[in-house]
Amino acid sequence: MIALLPGNAVIVPAQVLGELFNVLTKKLLRSRKEARNAILEWADSFEVADSSWRAFQAALDLSADRELQIWDALILSVVAENQCRMLLGEDLAPGFTWRGITVVDPFAERRHPLLERALRAE
Repeated sequence: MIALLPGNAVIVPAQVLGELFNVLTKKLLRSRKEARNAILEWADSFEVADSSWRAFQAALDLSADRELQIWDALILSVVAENQCRMLLGEDLAPGFTWRGITVVDPFAERRHPLLERALRAE
């Protein structure tokens, strides 16, 4: 689905790439070299957003106030820092909105209107 979105419309927080590395090596049992190559392909294809101290501070507040896991909160904070409108994710609460960002489950039976608009924007 991400391949259907305009490339300049996708930002990948570095934290997401770290989580992808863990999934590839621990759950899918890929070698670390294979996982590294996959991560680098993602980084070559999309803009990667680094975590800043400011984003981490916001993540601490978000985690404490909304009881989110810190790493999910950091992803949301980095997305907010980069002025995104939507965060694709299946394990965060779909429909959750914070600082103008709406969490959208890309695998939901019915596509969220934000995702529909983004897919049509190509």
